[in-house]
Amino acid sequence: MRVLLTGGAGFIGHHIVEQLLRVTDWEIVLLDRLEHGGNLNRLAEVLTATAARQRVAWQFHDLRAPLSTQLVKQIGPVDVVLHVAAATHVDRSIAAPLDFVWDNVLGTAHILEYARQVGVGKFVFFGTDEVFGPAPEGTAYREWDRYNSGNPYSATKAGAEELSVAYRNTYKLPVIVTHTMNVFGERQHPEKYIPMTIRKVRDGERVTVHASADRTKAGSRFYIHAHNVVSALLFLLEKGEVGEKYNIVGEREVDNLELARMIAAIQNRPLDYEMVDFHSARPGHDLRYALSGEKMATMGWKLPLNFEVALEQVVHWTLRNTNWL
Repeated sequence: MRVLLTGGAGFIGHHIVEQLLRVTDWEIVLLDRLEHGGNLNRLAEVLTATAARQRVAWQFHDLRAPLSTQLVKQIGPVDVVLHVAAATHVDRSIAAPLDFVWDNVLGTAHILEYARQVGVGKFVFFGTDEVFGPAPEGTAYREWDRYNSGNPYSATKAGAEELSVAYRNTYKLPVIVTHTMNVFGERQHPEKYIPMTIRKVRDGERVTVHASADRTKAGSRFYIHAHNVVSALLFLLEKGEVGEKYNIVGEREVDNLELARMIAAIQNRPLDYEMVDFHSARPGHDLRYALSGEKMATMGWKLPLNFEVALEQVVHWTLRNTNWL
């Protein structure tokens, strides 16, 4: 099988490459433009460590432009498209919303149109929990619940997801949609909360914890390691139903103060932190996200890697590979 993976040099993309080379014999064609999120050093580390690197090909392309006839020829026939490429990070979407429209909405339209024209067996759109907006206590959104985007990033991902659904309904493109919660792992961009907290604890700096308006309750997420996400993607490629949506969820909710304390304990260092009412200062940052993982669990999928074990592995790995901080 041949897989076209957009955003292959990104954080999640390179973990997909690593796992596909390890557990399959598939050929992988990567599409990336190598800007903020893309980093060939990720791929270099992954590919250098395996003799299977000859199964990986790479094509440079910016999805804000359509795929040219020449590029389509260079990619060659593919069986599956994994559309992971996206502009991420809420802060940057607030500062430059139109960039996110170009990257996430228009970019998705171009890869959908490519897939429609060449024909593929499956098209997996990699979505986010943030399209549902903040989740009140006790609420865990299901796959087909309404959207309530809280910032330009989530709004553009919702638009891209709806385009994917439309291509399924209009053109019968074999689309599967996922919603994934906060992913962490090795080689993550240092702007993200976990690597940033690892560095700040190591260096004795103060960690900012986003909290409620009264600064008493920290924001929370269902963090999930990238290897678990790839496991879910492989599961859905085998057992997922075309036209359906699936939530990929970590096993338990963790608030960001608890998470910072865990990171400090793993390093055996004290935690200097400050609770900040970040949402009031920067609208668009949601205190709590939560998805129901019942659908995937009912299908038989289980997370292969425990959260606490995964977090400890990532902290130790990052401290040994400080160039990623």
